[in-house]
Amino acid sequence: MSNATLTSKGQTTIPKEIRDSLGLKAKDQLNFTQMPNGTVIMRVKSKSILDLADIIKYKGPKIPIEKMRFGA
Repeated sequence: MSNATLTSKGQTTIPKEIRDSLGLKAKDQLNFTQMPNGTVIMRVKSKSILDLADIIKYKGPKIPIEKMRFGA
């Protein structure tokens, strides 16, 4: 367990061991969700949709979005 302090400006520092274990870097986005029981879930949003561009290795011709069929 790690502790952090909230400043008067509503800022805090994520403890180093947490930053390291999550691989957090400057400018990473953090999403907070408050659950009905008061628990807060923090998720790291460090990937952009553009980071997914090279995951699928499609070798065919480029297809414009207008020509794609969705839900068919």
